[in-house]
Amino acid sequence: MKISYFGHSCFTIASEGFTIALDPYDGSVPGYPPLALKADMVCCSHGHFDHNYTQAVELSGTERSCPFVISQIEIPHDKEGGAKRGMNLIRIFQAEGKKIIHFGDTGCMPGPDAIEALKGADVAMVPVGGFFTIDAKEAKELMEAIKPVVVIPMHYKKGTQGLPMIGTLDDFLEACKGSDLNIRPMEYGEKTEV
Repeated sequence: MKISYFGHSCFTIASEGFTIALDPYDGSVPGYPPLALKADMVCCSHGHFDHNYTQAVELSGTERSCPFVISQIEIPHDKEGGAKRGMNLIRIFQAEGKKIIHFGDTGCMPGPDAIEALKGADVAMVPVGGFFTIDAKEAKELMEAIKPVVVIPMHYKKGTQGLPMIGTLDDFLEACKGSDLNIRPMEYGEKTEV
């Protein structure tokens, strides 16, 4: 299975020639070029501009069968039950014996049942920048609760990239010092295999 990172919270995941684009953003996220992705399917965690710009994704139009088993957990986008920012979907993708989780804009800690469902992940893509989402310390706590094999941080600021009010990747890396989490930051355009 292949994972590619396109900045902010946007990834593509691919298995058996089938590609899913996750949380494409519009052109107003600082530091990132406009997206121009190709995929067979698009999944957006919620309806905000930096996660649901489906116009940036050219769909293949083929009738390929999706090899992923996809499930989701609805969680508030904030610590007030969604009253401030609505709801967010955590999506779980399973294929090739692997389990990948994209947390979208998770804004609070999931409950015990959700934590159990999230355990056993090979890869967890988790927001770490705070303000709109959980912050660096909360992301560390969440990752320690579910213990994925690999943690890919997302939704943070790095240099000129990212929304100005959110925290940095360095904040998350600092918060995780001394933990046994396997943190694997990705650069824009980078691809990796699971």
